[in-house]
Amino acid sequence: FFFLMIRRPPRSTQSRSSAASDVYKRQISNLENTKKTAIEITIQSKIAKETEIEINKQREIYRSVASEGSMLYFLTITLYVMNHMYQYSLEAFQTFFFKAIDRTTTKDDRRVDDLRKNIRHTIYSWVARGLFERHKLIFLTMITFRLMQKKVIENVHYDPLHMYFLLNCIPKTDKENPLDWLPNQAWFAVQRLSEMEDFRTFSNNLEKDAPLRFKDWYNEFAPEDQKLPLEWKKLESMPFQKLLVIRCLRPDRMTIALTNFIRNTLPDGEAFVDLDQKSSFIEILSNVISDSTPNTPIFFILSPGADPVKDVEKIGKARGIEANKNFWNVALGQGQDVIAMQKLELGHKEGHWVMLQNIHLMPRWLIELEKTLDAFALEGGGNNPDFRLFLSAEPSDGIPIGILDRSIKLTNEPPAGLKANMKRAWTYFPKEDIEDKDNRLKSILFALCFFHSTVLERKKFGPKGWNMSYPFNIGDLRDSYLVLNKYFEAAIGKIPWDDLQYIFGEIMYGGHIVDDWDRRLCKAYLEHLMHDQLLDEFELYPYVEGKTTTFKTPPATTHDKYIEHIETCILQETPIAYGLHPNAEIGFRTTQCNYLFSTLLELQPPDTSSGGEGEASSSLRSANEICRETIKYILEDINLKQFIFQLDDIKTRIETKGPFENVFLQECEYMNYLVVEIARSLEELQQGLNGQLTISEKMEILQESLIFDRVPVPWVNLAYPSKRGLASWLKNLLLRIEQLNIWKDEPNSIPRVTLVSRLFNPQSFLTAIKQVKARKDQLELNKLMIFTDVQKKNVEEIDAPSRDGAYVYGFVLEGARWDVQAGFLEESKPKEMFSVLPVVNCRAASLPPEGKEDQRYYQCPAYKTEDRGNTYVFTAQLKTKAPPRKWILAGVAILMDVEGVGEDVKTVK
Repeated sequence: FFFLMIRRPPRSTQSRSSAASDVYKRQISNLENTKKTAIEITIQSKIAKETEIEINKQREIYRSVASEGSMLYFLTITLYVMNHMYQYSLEAFQTFFFKAIDRTTTKDDRRVDDLRKNIRHTIYSWVARGLFERHKLIFLTMITFRLMQKKVIENVHYDPLHMYFLLNCIPKTDKENPLDWLPNQAWFAVQRLSEMEDFRTFSNNLEKDAPLRFKDWYNEFAPEDQKLPLEWKKLESMPFQKLLVIRCLRPDRMTIALTNFIRNTLPDGEAFVDLDQKSSFIEILSNVISDSTPNTPIFFILSPGADPVKDVEKIGKARGIEANKNFWNVALGQGQDVIAMQKLELGHKEGHWVMLQNIHLMPRWLIELEKTLDAFALEGGGNNPDFRLFLSAEPSDGIPIGILDRSIKLTNEPPAGLKANMKRAWTYFPKEDIEDKDNRLKSILFALCFFHSTVLERKKFGPKGWNMSYPFNIGDLRDSYLVLNKYFEAAIGKIPWDDLQYIFGEIMYGGHIVDDWDRRLCKAYLEHLMHDQLLDEFELYPYVEGKTTTFKTPPATTHDKYIEHIETCILQETPIAYGLHPNAEIGFRTTQCNYLFSTLLELQPPDTSSGGEGEASSSLRSANEICRETIKYILEDINLKQFIFQLDDIKTRIETKGPFENVFLQECEYMNYLVVEIARSLEELQQGLNGQLTISEKMEILQESLIFDRVPVPWVNLAYPSKRGLASWLKNLLLRIEQLNIWKDEPNSIPRVTLVSRLFNPQSFLTAIKQVKARKDQLELNKLMIFTDVQKKNVEEIDAPSRDGAYVYGFVLEGARWDVQAGFLEESKPKEMFSVLPVVNCRAASLPPEGKEDQRYYQCPAYKTEDRGNTYVFTAQLKTKAPPRKWILAGVAILMDVEGVGEDVKTVK
């Protein structure tokens, strides 16, 4: 037998075997873990893919929210074009954007729609509270039109061609107006409207098919609420298209129609249109303070008569904030910057409220303030959460953007309307101060409050109200009362009306006035009010005899009864209250309309300036096409350069060079400068568009003017004052050239009738009349003036030059009309904004003694344009049966360049 003996392996071998086994086990374990991880990765990868799909799905759902947020932000940052104070940072925008998200609690399918509505309303509220009233509708219109463009508002069809027309409304002047009841501007706008396919028959329907029915619609007080005649009643279901018709025929109702359109089409439109109308300023301010942070100042943009300090103090008191304890109010001025910085540092550290008033008075120090606010912001959590900063300033370009864009801005304009201003003026005086006063003083103070309200409200009528804008404020009324009270404390017997008129009209209110015609207006108001009849239920509204509108001084009574009288007796807002004709309201609202759309055009992004985007824009001309067409029309069709006058040739043909010849030579010289500049700039732009020259900044500005139908600034600087659009301006330019060409052909004879409104410098022509008179009768030139005799003849009926002076034409009355048969001033007809005077004989005569003007004549100022002011030319004399003061208060004036009025007259030899 053999025995196999197995030897035990050495210890080292056993150790190696054991180690290998452990390694094997670990490898097995690792493989199992790897397999397990791979399975988990597979599962997680599948989940990630599903999550990614869900995220993408949700992202697409919320993409419209992000898109609208982006749209709102870019609209917001363009507002600075209207006013430097409208600056907004991305950080501030995000703050309110996320607040709107936090406030949206909807979790179901409606969440996206609710998010968009909340973001839209929150952003609009934040921005609109810091806009002046005239700019709120503009911002809301921008939002509405952009939502239409993006098809968010689905119940209104968006057509870029219609939008382009609404914004521009460029008149087409190649067809004369056959309708005597329709203004030329409205007719020309209709001609342009009829070029669009959807309105192809509108002009023909208006002129031939139903002119009387259209006239009835036109004469409606609120035509936007009435159906149009014929097939156009279909526009009731097409509200945006109806806006185009209103834009043409009744631009004075455009802002109201647009407001109603937004109210009815924008989702939850009423909440936007009526924002904060039911809230007091204190309630609004309280909400804003809640939204603010230590790093977000509250900025009050001041307007005349607004004082937010009392409101801040009242809210602070309710929250335990007391003046000179933890509320510091510093009015900026010389030497106050150090104090302001001390209070700012203290308030930031201790959590106080700090108010810095009128910071626009120290523009240099504001750079230091901006740096301090930057430092506070960098401290982050180091800020005391109770610290609040309030700033106030009038609109000023000197305020740094860094201060404005981080602030929550607020405006608090004084109330509009006669009733609101009367209540505000009367309640300014405490009840206990007035109750026991002399009854005569109460009546005079009540009339003073009416006068104060009147001078404030006339501002809204522009140059027709005041030639210049003045900062009348409640301080003027307060100081007038103090002087009045001093008189009565001295126990006067007879009231010194002349003294009161002088103090109120020349010192208190007159201290603001720098224009002589405005001073005459102020004096006329006080002459109407300050006399003994005031003490016995006197009619405050001037010259309302035979009218139903009335507002009388009540018998002397208590403070509260005066307020009740204001509430019950001022029934409606009307220009009649200020001595103006009701047509002034039409002019005011038309100006509002023009400002609205011109501002919207300025705020349009460059890529949409010629209207629309995407496929729809193919129906519109591009910006370059508009420019090329305009350039071709001026340089080739008109061939403007052919009208350059050869002055040397004209001079050689003049036999005797007198005052009139000098005037016409100067006019030809002015015209040459203008024509040469127009041709040069257009040729330069044409070369730029053709790629022959690099487009410069000046060329871009010129191109923009041509696109928007505006007269380019370089042309304006060499031209005559005018408010026309480019198309109308060019037509008028050719008429002016025509008059000079007729004179050029016969330089030794004066035209039978000179269209003085077509001269660069009508003053020089009137001076020539005086020069001829002075030379003929050996008189001193500075002791002569121009007298006007209105004829009963038209231009065509004048068969020879005037024997004394010169016949002129081109005077347009605003605020009244001329009765040709009677030869007197009369009140304007309804909706007749202007009245063309017949031919006027302008003659020179000696100045009358000062203060001895003939009261049978109204001394009527004549201006070049509707802007009045510094376009003053001379003073005409117009016969009147009514007292001249009636026409002074009505703002009656002669204008020489009114678009669409009195332009159909041909120049005569």
